[in-house]
Amino acid sequence: MSGVIDLDQVRARAAEIERENLRKAMERMKERQGDEDALYHDFMHDDLQPTWREKLNRSILNAVEHEKNEIQVMRFPSSWCSDKGRAINNFESNWPSTLTGKAARGWELYQKELEPLGYKLKAQILNFPGGLPGDVGIFLAW
Repeated sequence: MSGVIDLDQVRARAAEIERENLRKAMERMKERQGDEDALYHDFMHDDLQPTWREKLNRSILNAVEHEKNEIQVMRFPSSWCSDKGRAINNFESNWPSTLTGKAARGWELYQKELEPLGYKLKAQILNFPGGLPGDVGIFLAW
């Protein structure tokens, strides 16, 4: 009959498991960081999709069917604004000047094509992780 497992073996196995879990967590963190870096690059450099009008029209009609008068057209971290979301959070009229990347291009497109049709665009901070501005939501209203 064998005896009870030695505590040194228990501790060694626990340390091995902890190292493996830490290694996996680090791999996941690197993957997430890579995903975030790719998203940021796309946000800053990619143009709006050529099919944006069809998608927008479908979204507007769907919202109207559900008795809504606005849709969220964009969401991104407030850290991607030039002022980290301060102007949006404080409802300052110059908030569009703090937009960068795809959001800035979206604002230009709104001014050129949607504002003349009577649409309104507004922005708000959607969450406050750790008490700081989190994500920005851009909404198209009618």
